[in-house]
Parts: sequence; C-alpha cells; structure tokens
Amino acid sequence: MDLLARREHAPAELAAKLQQRGYDAAAVAQVLAALRVDGLLSAERYAEAIVAARSARGHGRRRIRSDLARMQIDEALIARALDTTAVDWFELAAEVCRKRFGSEPPVDQKERARRVRFLQQRGFQFDCIRAAVDGD
Repeated sequence: MDLLARREHAPAELAAKLQQRGYDAAAVAQVLAALRVDGLLSAERYAEAIVAARSARGHGRRRIRSDLARMQIDEALIARALDTTAVDWFELAAEVCRKRFGSEPPVDQKERARRVRFLQQRGFQFDCIRAAVDGD
C-alpha cells in the first residue's frame, strides 16, 4: 500500500518491487489480484497517468508507447490511453521544437536535420515532426 500511495504502478512493476523485497511470487500474485478487485491497482489508470505525465514533459506518442510496452501494459490499453488523451500531438511537437530551437525556421538542411533528429528522439511521429519543423 505504501508504494501505491505514492503514485500509480503498472502491475508488472509492482510485482517486481514486491519480489525484490523478498515476497513469494504466489503471495505477490494473490495480493495483486486483490488490489485489482478493490480497484487500487489498474493498468488502464497507470497508462493514462503515464500518457499525461510524459506528454507534459514533451514526449511523443512513439516514446510513450515504448515506455508503456516496456512496463508490460497491454497494447489495447496503450492504444486506448493514447487515443483518448486530449493532447494535440502536432501542437506539442511544434511547442517542443520552438522551446528548444526558437521560432525561427531552420536556416539550412543541416539545421533542419538536427531538429528532425531531436523530435524523433522525443518520440514524435514523422507527420508531426514535418509540421513542426516546416512550420505548418
């Protein structure tokens, strides 16, 4: 309960933490099942929280999807969390680009490629990147 009081956890993440603390795998599975029934542990709620937090940090859909998949969240839950968010990915990519590079358009191909690479590392899709870099 102390772990859940601090923030949302993915079920796999919570199981790993409990097993690291020396709890038996069978006992951990039983506790996780009880927490799910009580509504205290939810992969869907975790996915929504991660989408909100990571998009607020300026991360794109691809990076968030990768982070959630790494935490063993079901692909359907990931898709639902990403699709139901109020984030405008095009606007977010443009905002992240402006914050990092200013509002001036790239002066040459080298600078344009630098901006594209930066947004790719942040996990934005290419259509969002193109719109942000080209100022569309």
